[in-house]
Amino acid sequence: MADWIRVLWVALAASAPLPAQFLLTACMVNSRAYVVGARLPASGLSVRDAAGIWRHTGFNHPLVTALDYDPRQPDTLYLAAGNGCIRAANRGRDWRILTGEEVTELRDVAVDRLTPGTLYIAHPAGIRVSRDGGASWQDASRGIPRKFTMSVALDRTRAGHLVVGTETGLFFSADGGASWTPAGAAGFQVMRIQQSPHDPKLWLAATQLGGLFRSTDGGASWENLGAIGAGRNLYDVAFDPTAPERIAVGGWSVGVAVSADGGKTWTARNAGLPRPDVWSLAFDPARPGRLYAGVHEEALFVSDDAGLSWRKEGLEGTVIYRLTFIPAGGGR
Repeated sequence: MADWIRVLWVALAASAPLPAQFLLTACMVNSRAYVVGARLPASGLSVRDAAGIWRHTGFNHPLVTALDYDPRQPDTLYLAAGNGCIRAANRGRDWRILTGEEVTELRDVAVDRLTPGTLYIAHPAGIRVSRDGGASWQDASRGIPRKFTMSVALDRTRAGHLVVGTETGLFFSADGGASWTPAGAAGFQVMRIQQSPHDPKLWLAATQLGGLFRSTDGGASWENLGAIGAGRNLYDVAFDPTAPERIAVGGWSVGVAVSADGGKTWTARNAGLPRPDVWSLAFDPARPGRLYAGVHEEALFVSDDAGLSWRKEGLEGTVIYRLTFIPAGGGR
């Protein structure tokens, strides 16, 4: 082989994109151009493939608010939707509703990584749990005074430990939802709960009007982090899996704010975004500093420098309720 051909081949090989380790999945509704009575544009579940192309998958659905998956079977997704909990197998293509008509307007879903077949859903009437993969469900909100529940998160290191966010604050359970203890953020609607991928004892919760709350004991007790988001609606919080101290929050009239010191200080990162109204955030677990943000009825935006600069990344005209990275190893 001639030297110049060998050099060219090596250069091309070095610049070729590596196979994707994760697929970015969005729960979204295409709402900006919609008028009542018209056919709904592609909405529900969209997946960004290894080539960077967004593809709508499964049914056209007006309200899918959240998703989760079991790492042992990542090609099967569980969706929190307006008409119930949906199992979306074959990487989201094949849908089956797991709940009855009495359970609607789901807000969140969480799969227990430590107990196969166990999943929880949050909805206006409380929390329900299935211990057989969605075949049957039981109420798990006894002891919570006001039932409306927006968020649910499970401890990945301790079986039966979970935290839920209700319209009156955070509640903690150490027995799989059989009993609950008030944990913090009293009087505030909790929108999103996240456990740190670096320290399982560190949790964060985004609220409406109350700002950001932090737990350092695995969710049993919480403290307010100060001025970030106070008086505004925070809709999402994200840890960077590649940087232990980096955290992002997103919300209405807040846009995106990033902390590089574990939440001690925050900096607005909205230069390049069309408006400061953000529903969802996600850090790329395979690319340090890459941050995605769903901007209300504008598009998905991506930053390669933790929010210092942004560019549009598709899904124009949508509201993106949740962004989740799914391991690319399962399914096709």
